[in-house]
Amino acid sequence: MMTQKERGIAALTGKIPDQVPTFELEFQLEKEMFGAYPPLHDVSEAEFAALSAAQRDRLLHRHAEFLVEMYEKLEYFSIPTFMYIRGGLETELQLVRILREMVGERVMLHTHGDGTFALPDGNQMYEFAYRIADDPEGLHEEARRMMRGAIEANKRKLDAGIDLLILCSDYCYNSGPFISPQMFSELIAPYLTEIVREARRDGAYVVKHTDGNIMPILDQLVAAQPHALHSLDPMAGVDIAEVKRLYGDRIALCGNVNCALMQTGTEQEVIDSAMYGLTHAKPGGGYVFCTSNVPFRGLPADRYELILDVWRKHRVY
Repeated sequence: MMTQKERGIAALTGKIPDQVPTFELEFQLEKEMFGAYPPLHDVSEAEFAALSAAQRDRLLHRHAEFLVEMYEKLEYFSIPTFMYIRGGLETELQLVRILREMVGERVMLHTHGDGTFALPDGNQMYEFAYRIADDPEGLHEEARRMMRGAIEANKRKLDAGIDLLILCSDYCYNSGPFISPQMFSELIAPYLTEIVREARRDGAYVVKHTDGNIMPILDQLVAAQPHALHSLDPMAGVDIAEVKRLYGDRIALCGNVNCALMQTGTEQEVIDSAMYGLTHAKPGGGYVFCTSNVPFRGLPADRYELILDVWRKHRVY
């Protein structure tokens, strides 16, 4: 029988594991499903800063123990290390080292690793558009700085024990990318490709996440050569069966269980959404079962438990 980590690696590299692995970028239903939040959740930045080194160490160990127990029950192949972190990167690196000592090589550990332009909020969209017209070299210089910062930080994360990087810059609305495919090829794709190349060179597994309708830039995302794409957003019309048909021999696929239906749809609609990926993306391997975003706070816990039940019934190859 494979370990959770072995299943994850097999899926991410396009192979067929003994069963479809699962994970989530984040899991926000701790209280609803396990009765409590992880210890760091209830500690403010100021309170954390006031702790002694020994107190921080004890707190991080308690936090790590909670995470290991919770994610083992969920049967995830990877544990997110960035949630509720206080004290920035140094604290996360300390937590990663603690977790790695606890879990050994049974599961993967994942964190954020992107450094490319993401979809601006409403207040910044006009400014970004003006900069494209008025200061393209300035944008490229900023893109290079962001890329170098991400590569440097990722190396430190990998040295501490991270083995899976999630590149989480969102590029798309439901209608399509926030810039044209041509502009994407100039301002984002080269820097994304370099971040992925450096991470893979250092031994990391890489998943590129973006919500929204990725179809106009799907070829560029695949060409950047991450191991997998997430979340293949059905709310934006992205069909995991079509993506599998187009690129399933080149890249692994994660996601596609419709979060909107999980919140407002019927039970049968939720079951059907969970089955869709298992039916169309599972065959031939290279598939990770998960939601089209994350199990977010406010999502009915019984709906998340429902899709996990579907996964357990149909995960074996």
